[in-house]
Amino acid sequence: MVHVTSNAPSGTPNWLDLGIPDLDRAKEFYGTVFGWEFQDYGAEAGHYHACLLRGEPVAGIMKNPDDAPAEYWWQTYFATDDCDGTVKRASDAGATVVMPPDDVMDQGRMAILRDPVGAQFGLWQGRAHIGTQFRDEPGSLVWSELITADPRAACGFYRAVFDYTLEEMPGDFDYTVLNRPDGQAVGGVEGRPDEPVAAWVPYFETADPDETVRRVRDTGGTVVTEPQETPYGRIATVRDPFGVAFRVMRSPQEGA
Repeated sequence: MVHVTSNAPSGTPNWLDLGIPDLDRAKEFYGTVFGWEFQDYGAEAGHYHACLLRGEPVAGIMKNPDDAPAEYWWQTYFATDDCDGTVKRASDAGATVVMPPDDVMDQGRMAILRDPVGAQFGLWQGRAHIGTQFRDEPGSLVWSELITADPRAACGFYRAVFDYTLEEMPGDFDYTVLNRPDGQAVGGVEGRPDEPVAAWVPYFETADPDETVRRVRDTGGTVVTEPQETPYGRIATVRDPFGVAFRVMRSPQEGA
């Protein structure tokens, strides 16, 4: 478990949020699945809600506007110490700017972009709000993964933006780990030739993936893949009641 108390190094996934049509339904689902509580930031923030784990924010949810798309997703944000400069680097590397850099009250500075393979992501330059306060703790973000039909283009883009080094995994599995310049692995890119829509998919830590999957079912979600043992932990893929995909995993225990 990591209790985050300062801004993460650039290129680290440091926040995620979800816009959905029914805020109350989302709170019921995610509150049951992860034990989250919720804090409404009020009208000034468009009633953006923080998802709280032991009283600390680990994600955000909000109601989508009326003209929102029919498909929803968890949006991953990456830490940066220079939002404007990172947007320029991303644009030069082929990104589309969805929302230019803007201050969010005193909380931080953000931007939304779409990468060259079509996946949307955010940038967060933390001030009063540094991002998720826990990592690798049950109910918090543990890993971030881009699924795309064009992994080479995706890897080249994110390397250009964040100076990642790329670590291709051996075997038939098309997977590349993204490492920060200090060597810390922060995410991965999975190549799927038949994947129609590129998207970042979050992994949430859980102490018991089987119980978490049961809660997903009981609260109106669907199970895409049942919990399976892998070299990286016990993992399941699920969707919430709005069709949003995410994964739950129990990371390997040291000494196990």
